[in-house]
Amino acid sequence: MVVLDHDVLVIGGGNAALCAALMAREAGAGVLLLEAAPKEWRGGNSAHTRNLRCMHDAPQDVLVGAYPKQEYWQDLLKVTEGQTNEHLARLIIRASSTCRDWMRRHGVHFQPALSGTLQVARTNAFFMGGGKALVNAYYRSAQRLGVALRYGSPVDRLEIGQGRFVAAHANGERIRAKACVLAAGGFESNRQWLRQAWGQNERGEWPTDNFLIRGTEYNQGVLLRHLLEEHGADRIGDATQAHMVAIDARAPLYGGGICTRIDCVSLGVVVNRNAQRFYDEGEDFWPKRYAIWGRLVAQQPGQMGYSIIDAKALGRFMPPVFPGVLAHTLEELAQKLGLDTAALMRTLNDYNAACRVGHFDHTALDDCHTESLRPAKTHWARPIDTAPFCAYALKPGVTFTYLGLRTDETAAVRFSDAPSQNLFVAGEMMAGNVLGKGYAAGVGMSIGTALGRIAGSNAARAAIRKEPQRASA
Repeated sequence: MVVLDHDVLVIGGGNAALCAALMAREAGAGVLLLEAAPKEWRGGNSAHTRNLRCMHDAPQDVLVGAYPKQEYWQDLLKVTEGQTNEHLARLIIRASSTCRDWMRRHGVHFQPALSGTLQVARTNAFFMGGGKALVNAYYRSAQRLGVALRYGSPVDRLEIGQGRFVAAHANGERIRAKACVLAAGGFESNRQWLRQAWGQNERGEWPTDNFLIRGTEYNQGVLLRHLLEEHGADRIGDATQAHMVAIDARAPLYGGGICTRIDCVSLGVVVNRNAQRFYDEGEDFWPKRYAIWGRLVAQQPGQMGYSIIDAKALGRFMPPVFPGVLAHTLEELAQKLGLDTAALMRTLNDYNAACRVGHFDHTALDDCHTESLRPAKTHWARPIDTAPFCAYALKPGVTFTYLGLRTDETAAVRFSDAPSQNLFVAGEMMAGNVLGKGYAAGVGMSIGTALGRIAGSNAARAAIRKEPQRASA
């Protein structure tokens, strides 16, 4: 069967895909969106998100203070350690300052800043009802505007001729369109590809066998691999780099989302199976550092870690869905965690003795630190000495992978460095252009929103045979 009555085909069902579909439809194009998941699981990883990182020079509605473009850029530069396309990154930063009114027009509501979240509310706008409410709002708007939606429609291959999109194949159908936007996510749910990318470590382990997937199980990377291997699309990124955080080891294999993340790391210490610390828990504010901990845990024996706090930390962090392991003594805690008691006591005694407690302030880079301890704890270092003691077992939780398709400010897919005239990419499939490594909270939604809107606009222009518009950085 050949479908001929759509100008723009959007492949994917999350934030970037929906932004593309809405922009293309607003530009007057007929749009068909194919979502691989069934309707009840629509939205991809975006359904598990909470916020969008936004540049602003002064307080704006739900954002407090100021978060100027240079600070945003420096934050991104720091977490990626320079592995980012500055031109594209600055474009996304600029776009983050102006997208909220457009989002509101499509039914997205934002949460006013709450007490206790002011540090994050300076940099991030939170969605009322979270990511699920956001994607539901976009789907309602898409239906109202006449975007055709098809669920349970995974695309397994594309027809491309001389860098131009011709047709897509889904559920045995051949679907043609004048332009196409790819926004089908990374390959984090493809266990075989993860194994292939990471290989075995020096201990003979396959680390990825112990990875949990925070989001959708439908991100198998089928189209990404197809574009790279069958059509020779230009690639960007390292297959082992990903948005990967430390989550509760009891989380499900797929779909655990935000509620399984462990956010008390900076308030205590983290040890591995050998009861040894392995990184500075207080290096920087948690929204800038939380996404390094999945990779850190992945490098430990058995891909396990244990976040340990005491009574002084309780109530100071967002509680996860599972309760922590409680104990009246540290020796009892070690036994409950299955750790060597003597080894854990040595680690904690050394840490406690090294703490130099000044003025504790978890909303600032305070002066509570350790001395003569490796690894050091740079901020928020206080002895773990007050019962009850609490711990969470950790595993790596993958959000999305960074290997993707190289693009530019037009969002065009590139073949031998030549941009396609009618095939565009947005979201996680191109995030590696901006995120070579590392992550800062809300950046993924900034990338998806900015490039999704650009891709949708340019796909509509291609469908009516206009030159793609080049957004300015």
